[in-house]
Amino acid sequence: MGSASLIALLIIAIAMAVIMIYIGKIFGISSTNPQKGEPYECGIETKGLTWVQFNIGYYLYALLFLVFDVEIVFLFPWATVVRELGMVAFIEILLFTGFLFIGLLYAYKKKALSWM
Repeated sequence: MGSASLIALLIIAIAMAVIMIYIGKIFGISSTNPQKGEPYECGIETKGLTWVQFNIGYYLYALLFLVFDVEIVFLFPWATVVRELGMVAFIEILLFTGFLFIGLLYAYKKKALSWM
């Protein structure tokens, strides 16, 4: 692919995104119901203030989950071709998981894994 193809692809992608947004605005159903602006949580009406601070530990758990979830996403394609790629691929995946394990140890050392 030359640079002209990449530029054309970028222009087409941006144009399609803009077209889809305008199609949604033109044909979409909109309402001005005051309940539309209310916070919604699982069908239960909120009571009190809705801007409540959450403990940072919840976000740390979510980020750690995402890191290891992404690791698994990268491990599946690697596992399908590991025999074809040989020992180099095995060493590379050991380094990959090693770096993530070092991150896990760092989070453990900083007590990011202790629940409130």
